[in-house]
Amino acid sequence: MDAEKSWQPGVPVDDRPLSRRAYDAIFTAIQDGKLAPGSLVREADLTEWLEMSRTPLRDALQRLEAEGLLSMQSHRGIRIAALDQQQVSELYTAREWAEGAAASLAARYATPVDIARLQHILEQERASAADPVAGARHNRDLHLTIHTCARNRYLAEHLSSMSALLALVGNTRRRNASRVAEAEQEHTALVAAIADGDSQRAEASARRHIQAAQRNVLTHWVGA
Repeated sequence: MDAEKSWQPGVPVDDRPLSRRAYDAIFTAIQDGKLAPGSLVREADLTEWLEMSRTPLRDALQRLEAEGLLSMQSHRGIRIAALDQQQVSELYTAREWAEGAAASLAARYATPVDIARLQHILEQERASAADPVAGARHNRDLHLTIHTCARNRYLAEHLSSMSALLALVGNTRRRNASRVAEAEQEHTALVAAIADGDSQRAEASARRHIQAAQRNVLTHWVGA
């Protein structure tokens, strides 16, 4: 086939490595509840679902295992990790402090380009208020961008580890209309504080946001 004719304008090209595609797909499936905490899945089923060989899949599984999202069990398959209520509470308590520190640093070091990026993500979040999957993705993107703005690799690594574990909480399954609206207001206040260069206000906004998220998650956890 002619290479020029085979190109389709307007169709995005996914140039991610196969292992990254596998990681993203499995991570999203865990977050969305399609791979439920505590469930067992076969490697063969994943290769069929992802339509790829075992080599990139195993690279992705090794990374997910290192992040604590699953465990490889000999002759049994892959076990998706599960957190109990106490673990979730401890995770959010640690995250509150870390997110506060990241927001404080971001208020010091964020560039005009960083601020524009954060404001763009806010706009995307508002536009997808009725879509829980897209909303969860924009929420994650906003926090990751703040972590980058903090310009502290060690804090970013720590937050990345905690953020990965939050997929086990199932953010997209615990979103409701009132919480979506509250989170949007909290994000708006947080980004405004960072844009103003107000470290104390940014830290306080971030910590209030995580406290509210924790209350929402644990409320639904008890009611689950």
